[in-house]
Amino acid sequence: MNIMLNMVLYYSGGLKGVVNNFFQDKEPWQIVTITTTTVLTSVWLWNFIVQQESIFERGMKQIYKLARYIPSMRDKINQGLSNVSEGFKKDALKRLQNTPFIIELPKEGLSPDEVIQKVTVAVDLGDYDWKSGRVSGTVYKKDVNLVNLMSNVYAVASYTNPLHPDVFPGVCKMEAEVVRVACKLFHGDKESCGTMTTGGTESILLVCKAYRDYARDVKGIKYPELVMPVTAHSAFDKAAQFLNIKVRTVRVNPNSYTVCIKSLRKAISSNTIMLVGSTPNYPYGTMDNIEAIAEIGLKYNIPVHVDACLGGFLICFMPNAGFKVPPFDFSLPGVTSISADTHKYGYAPKGSSIIMYREKKYRHYQYTVTTDWPGGIYGSPTVNGSRAGGIIAACWATLMYFGYDGYLQATKKVIETSRYIEQELRKLDSLYIFGTPATSVIALGSKQFSIYRLLEGLNKKGWNLNPLQFPCAIHICVTHIHTEPGVANQFLNDFRAELDKILKNPNEECGGMMAIYGTSQSIPDRTIVGDLTKLFLDSLYDTPDK
Repeated sequence: MNIMLNMVLYYSGGLKGVVNNFFQDKEPWQIVTITTTTVLTSVWLWNFIVQQESIFERGMKQIYKLARYIPSMRDKINQGLSNVSEGFKKDALKRLQNTPFIIELPKEGLSPDEVIQKVTVAVDLGDYDWKSGRVSGTVYKKDVNLVNLMSNVYAVASYTNPLHPDVFPGVCKMEAEVVRVACKLFHGDKESCGTMTTGGTESILLVCKAYRDYARDVKGIKYPELVMPVTAHSAFDKAAQFLNIKVRTVRVNPNSYTVCIKSLRKAISSNTIMLVGSTPNYPYGTMDNIEAIAEIGLKYNIPVHVDACLGGFLICFMPNAGFKVPPFDFSLPGVTSISADTHKYGYAPKGSSIIMYREKKYRHYQYTVTTDWPGGIYGSPTVNGSRAGGIIAACWATLMYFGYDGYLQATKKVIETSRYIEQELRKLDSLYIFGTPATSVIALGSKQFSIYRLLEGLNKKGWNLNPLQFPCAIHICVTHIHTEPGVANQFLNDFRAELDKILKNPNEECGGMMAIYGTSQSIPDRTIVGDLTKLFLDSLYDTPDK
């Protein structure tokens, strides 16, 4: 110990001597200038190094950006983007089946019957019949009685707004009841709390905001980082872009496609504000080891968020429905928050989700409060100020309509159907399934042919599945509609028929949009892929002049 102390004193003394020798012949103004320049340069270097993107990523982006200044390269890229843009627009118009656009207000208002007729036409547009179970995810239940109930409930509460609790206290009461019911389903105690949101993305954005502000206030973290599996929902990336949080992604295990716990532990730094696990993840439907993540969170005093947006209202009922599920919720001491979407397997109308916390101290950092505004003291629990009371009432009504037993029966049907489809697909030698599906998502790949050909073929048969990338894959998200008699078997029959057709010529490439999707994975300049995505989004807002 004494030796180490002497070495420190020796070298610090030596450094002091070097500095003194350097400045001994300098004028005071030179000393001030050199010192100031050194400090400012050090701060600039620190800010340059410590950013959300690594130096390598920023360097590569700069190289690709400079490459676009080469005329031949720029013209080729622009021409390609233009061609793709036109293709997107044509596909968008094709989906609308030549329905005329309304691009200005009618001179006189339409009658109620005319409005309903036009809305009905618009809602029924599209090539896929979701009502017959031809779509992966998207719509989670078909129930005429539930639809009628939601219409009546929304009609009663459509103009209410919980931003004004003095005017609409009953709407606030229903929101509080929805949150309390959800907390109990996920084994929260009386201290657990939360809010409703407009969807899983807002729930995730809010929890990232809460942990960022908590870490800054309590731990003094100025450069926040979140650690998550590469399979975590892209809403975390969106939140990171909004909130200036650095994302550290962690690889998944090659066989189970669940987060590698060893890599997750290594990714933790002094700036880590939260750890993320999925139950299940969107791409492969596998469930991360939440118990192990929660233990790490406890050890390092880092909040742990469980993203149960997709399967939350299945997995909380699965144990009592007869399916084995590892612990994942507030029953684990290290889990500090959970997000779950009521508009998925909670079967509520679109626009409702729940973010839950173990303790109110975290929820306080979710809130946005302005104390010095001339308009008064302003406090908002979520992103929106005004919120749709009708959605809150409809979500509450859905929970009351189903009851615990109703959700239990629905969960049993969905999981049994998912397991049946998985079992039948595993019999097909030319395919493989990613890991072990935890709830209702089954992801498929192939080493013998382009899996996107299968997707393309099923699309032509009226089935809408989801494409994945890195590696190429597709998945189906089984909903309650797929549990209707004959739907699962019809899917499997069409699946086998299309697969047999492909295996006769397995080396053939796919065409159309799937060719673009497959090719995009090999483009090293990801900004071009970003441009393609923006053009696709543009096409959704394109309106013809006439």
